Amino acid sequence: MELGFKSKVAVVTGASKGIGLAVTKALVAEGARVIAGARDVGSELRSLAEGGAVDAVSIDLATPGGP
Repeated sequence: MELGFKSKVAVVTGASKGIGLAVTKALVAEGARVIAGARDVGSELRSLAEGGAVDAVSIDLATPGGP
């Protein structure tokens, strides 16, 4: 499916597992560059980052200093 995400940048939070990880993978598959934030940057997110389309960022948005 072509959703028009080529050359676009997306920000995904909670990207290390579940829906956040699935959204990250779908956006990458559509050609988007993804800034993927998660408290714990797990191995699956790190492997996506090694491919170059994802920038994995360790961040805790539940803390006052997180955002």
